[in-house]
Amino acid sequence: MGASARRSSGRTDPGKVRRCNEDAILLRDDAGLWVVADGLGGHSAGDYASGLIVERLAALHRPDDLCDFIDAIEDVLEDVNAELMRVAESRGGDLIGSTVVVLVDDGDVVLCGWVGDSRGYCFDRRRLRQITLDHVHGARDDVTRFAGAQPQAPAGALTRAVGAQPQLFVDWTIADSAEGATFVLCSDGINKEIGDEELNLECRRARDPQALVRRLFELALGRAARDNVSAIAVQLGEVR
Repeated sequence: MGASARRSSGRTDPGKVRRCNEDAILLRDDAGLWVVADGLGGHSAGDYASGLIVERLAALHRPDDLCDFIDAIEDVLEDVNAELMRVAESRGGDLIGSTVVVLVDDGDVVLCGWVGDSRGYCFDRRRLRQITLDHVHGARDDVTRFAGAQPQAPAGALTRAVGAQPQLFVDWTIADSAEGATFVLCSDGINKEIGDEELNLECRRARDPQALVRRLFELALGRAARDNVSAIAVQLGEVR
């Protein structure tokens, strides 16, 4: 695939129940980088955690080499992880954390990285598939709290989050890079209200990323919207 044209749209909203929006999003079409971070609402300062992730990734210079760029993203997340743990300790020990999902376009390949249960999807003009795997125990609840990899952790407890453990592990997957593919990144405020089958239908109907994001928010905010709601849609196409 040659140099790719990138179109994206994103939005974040507190939802209908939460007073504070602890989500943050980043759209960098120029750098081929998109991010959704979801601060842990069951703990303190989730908005600080998600905001710090987005702030640091927004300032990141993109090197020419893809591997160098992925390493730089991981370095940023590891630095944020350590800083959040230091801040939490100085405040008395309550966890300050966030989940995150990152999409990187390099023209010939698309990579998706994540920590926690913020999700990435790919719609290849035929079907939708989730390209991330939630780092949680069982079914999620309205408030997602971190419990680590404990065998007896309650259903819905996160096993990974930025700011939760001294060593951070980011999972990566190679995604479909076919021309015209649409990617959706979202916090769990979207998939608590919109199931995968419905999301697949909306991806088929949408004319462009802006229309898709607008429709997803119409659906989510027209329902319970118990959590903060954030989504980014990215469409890739070849520059001719």
